[in-house]
Amino acid sequence: MTKYALIADIHSNIEALDAVLAHAAAQGADRHIYLGDLVGYGPDPVAVLERIQQGLARGDLAVLGNHDNAIALNLAGTMNEVAQQSVLWTRAQLDVPQLRFLADLPLLLQEDDMTWVHASAAAPENWTYIYDGDAAARSLRVAGTHWVFSGHVHDPAIYYAGEQGCFSPIRPREDVAIPLPSHRHWLAIVGSCGQPRDGQVGARYALFDRARCRLSFFRVPYDYATTAAKIRGAGLPERLARHVEGLA
Repeated sequence: MTKYALIADIHSNIEALDAVLAHAAAQGADRHIYLGDLVGYGPDPVAVLERIQQGLARGDLAVLGNHDNAIALNLAGTMNEVAQQSVLWTRAQLDVPQLRFLADLPLLLQEDDMTWVHASAAAPENWTYIYDGDAAARSLRVAGTHWVFSGHVHDPAIYYAGEQGCFSPIRPREDVAIPLPSHRHWLAIVGSCGQPRDGQVGARYALFDRARCRLSFFRVPYDYATTAAKIRGAGLPERLARHVEGLA
């Protein structure tokens, strides 16, 4: 297997997930890696978990996100008001085996010089956001691999160690294969599949070609109006519908 579809922050958005899976198949993806926050915020937690569990049975992998953890363990009180409402609503949709599936997801996985984690590999249970080079450096140092792939931050970014050892960020362009050679260390945040927050619509993910050490970022069109209508129909906070519409 050489091409990995890296999918993060789906947030119970089945329309976005299905669009990404179809796009990744057309790109020749061999395996899907789910980088946490599978559920929460969106209207279709059951459908999303069913789709992911089908993939895991075929060899895909998934790690735990902070929303997954809060929903599995009923930790709504640790989150802001909008997230609290989402946690409580989502828990009510899931059965005991589905909650157990979430609770049993690993915080971090490693394979073939790659690390997959929702937040930072440095104490992943603390759900640290990687917003700068120092945080990226800590994650890479603890991971000990040449490539770390993360979610949690909903906008894509790449951090790498330059010649002076300082970690510099890149804001990647979409539909462009970016070389990530193994003589440097790289941390990539792949963007949110189900809830981008950059004022644009579409489902984001990344594809890593391990054989060629190249990473591509994509924004895939999908029926976001249906997702937004279902969010409103479920009585979830209006802000969550506006996120998928690119309005908040």
